[in-house]
Amino acid sequence: MKLFCTICARGGSKGVVGKNARELLGKPLLAWTIDQARQTGLFEAIAFSSDSDLLLQAALKAGADIAVMRPDVMATDTAPKLPAIRHCLEEAIVHTGNTPDIFVDLDVTSPLRLPSDITGAVAMLEKTGARNVITGAPARRSPYFNLVEARADGTVAVSKATNPPVTRRQDAPPCFDMNASIYVWRVAPFLENPSVFYPDTQLFEMPEERSVDIDSDLDFMLVELLLRRQLASTGTPS
Repeated sequence: MKLFCTICARGGSKGVVGKNARELLGKPLLAWTIDQARQTGLFEAIAFSSDSDLLLQAALKAGADIAVMRPDVMATDTAPKLPAIRHCLEEAIVHTGNTPDIFVDLDVTSPLRLPSDITGAVAMLEKTGARNVITGAPARRSPYFNLVEARADGTVAVSKATNPPVTRRQDAPPCFDMNASIYVWRVAPFLENPSVFYPDTQLFEMPEERSVDIDSDLDFMLVELLLRRQLASTGTPS
């Protein structure tokens, strides 16, 4: 079974300026994700998409196989990510002359994942026969218990009311925060209808300590701290 990996990262960032090339424990942030993809041994090709020549060159230096220049229309602050992912996949197919059965998209700003998280998500897709798998961590707040929504009149109420009401968080249905770390898709249904959610979408659970997404300087500092601990626990030098 053929697998490709796509990694998409814009050159611009308002939350953390230049974050995708910013050094994290001695190497660019983007290099951590490329290394993790390589370590799985799953992929025939790792394609990196960006609107930035600087990031594309850094990605190739870090071990990506294919550099894909993202069209400007897909690289604005308001542009959705799915078209960029599809463009990267299609360019990788053209570049290699092969169409994979499955592809995995990895987010550069989630460097705390382990290669085993990637292989686990792929294994879930293969085992369940689903069209795609997303990843997430147990939610800190429950829409059935302590997550509220504001009404038009300014009052608030629990987001998902039940009858009878949930009175203990432990009794609420399990809920998860999407961590945007790993997406696994079967290629044919994705190309026909790119979507994050299908009727058979599955979720691969990851712990909170591997689910931090960098969107601020505080997030960057937290990831650096957690990554140091992760490397120390595995005996890997930073």
